[in-house]
Amino acid sequence: MKNSQRIERVNDEIVRTVADIMRFEMSDPRLNNVVSVTGAKTTADLKYCKIYVSVLENTKDEPSELLKALTNAAGFVRKRVAEILNLRHTPEITFVLDDSIAHGMKMNKLIDEITNPTNNAIT
Repeated sequence: MKNSQRIERVNDEIVRTVADIMRFEMSDPRLNNVVSVTGAKTTADLKYCKIYVSVLENTKDEPSELLKALTNAAGFVRKRVAEILNLRHTPEITFVLDDSIAHGMKMNKLIDEITNPTNNAIT
C-alpha cells in the first residue's frame, strides 16, 4: 500500500512537471496551448512512464503529428523531469494520446441535441 501511494505522488508530480515543461520550456510551436497533460502512469520500479496527453479539437495539426512531436521531445522532457524532481531513477517516457476529453465533449453535444429538440428542428 505504501509503495502505491508513493507511485501516485510520483505520477502527480510528473504530470505537473511535464505540463510546466511543455508550457514554458518547449520551443515547438505546434505544441503551444494545444496539448494538455491529463495523467501519468509509472511502473512500480520507476523504469517506464506513460504520459497521457489530450489535444484540443480546434488545432490545425493532426493529433498524430502532435504526438510525433512529443515523442521526438521525450528525451528532453525526461532530462528536465530528472533535473526538477531529483528521482533516483527517472523513467523512460512514452506519450499516449488521451481522447477522453474529446469523447466527453462529443457526448455532451449529443445530449444537448436530444434535450433541446427545438434547436434542431427541420424547417
